[in-house]
Amino acid sequence: MSLHPSLQTSADAWTHSVEAIAELVQPLVEGEWNRPTPCPYWSVRDIVSHVIGVDCEMLGDPRPIHTLPRDLYHVKTEAQRYQEIQVDVRRHHTGPEMVSELEYTIIRRSRQLRNENRAPDTIVRGPRGIDETLDYAMRRRAFDIWVHEQDLRTALNKPGNLDSPGAYVTRDMLLDVLPKIVAKDAQAPANSAIVIDVHGPVEFLRTVRVDAEGRGSVDGSPSLGPLVSLSTDWETFVRLACGRVSPAAVADRIKSEGDQDLAAAILRSFVVTL
Repeated sequence: MSLHPSLQTSADAWTHSVEAIAELVQPLVEGEWNRPTPCPYWSVRDIVSHVIGVDCEMLGDPRPIHTLPRDLYHVKTEAQRYQEIQVDVRRHHTGPEMVSELEYTIIRRSRQLRNENRAPDTIVRGPRGIDETLDYAMRRRAFDIWVHEQDLRTALNKPGNLDSPGAYVTRDMLLDVLPKIVAKDAQAPANSAIVIDVHGPVEFLRTVRVDAEGRGSVDGSPSLGPLVSLSTDWETFVRLACGRVSPAAVADRIKSEGDQDLAAAILRSFVVTL
């Protein structure tokens, strides 16, 4: 047996992004590893440490035994603490050490994926230390690593891959949460429709519909009378959703029509991951 066909898209997206990351960081000199990135509080080194650490956990490696310093004031929740351990344990590693560990981890993880024969609905320990299906864990991993590839590209001024396989996994992951953002978090009224129009390397138009009971759903059919229409480019859409920018910082890149209070509430609720 080999990788289930429904998992191949996630595996291909992970491979494309992780190889791009390896190519980006291989030539870096020591000072460049400390550059800040759009990912709050993390440097280039920190993001690569996170990439290595999560894939080591996907491989089943034991977590490092490590105590976080008390002055990491951005670490406020248990979920953040869980993620930060793999990052902080590598904060004093040199550039060559980082590249070597990244490349070795890619080899091991690629071999694991080639030999993966579990069903998509198998329950595994996912990238966040939470039990979830193998399918979701792999989609989440592809999404996460593509976003971090973009963080590194921004920090290193090496734009690219905005329409790579990982971008489409990311699109689908973000579309999955739009109904909750609009209906529950932003409290859009019952029997309303909100149109999201995204242009650029990845284009789509979706309508989020809130039914009479306040439940949200999303589809590709246009609405003739939306309560709100939001239009932006793909890169801005992703950066907003991933907490890399605030709505105010990119207001000139967002076109909003209709109920402006609701539009503002949707944009405030739009951060789905960090």
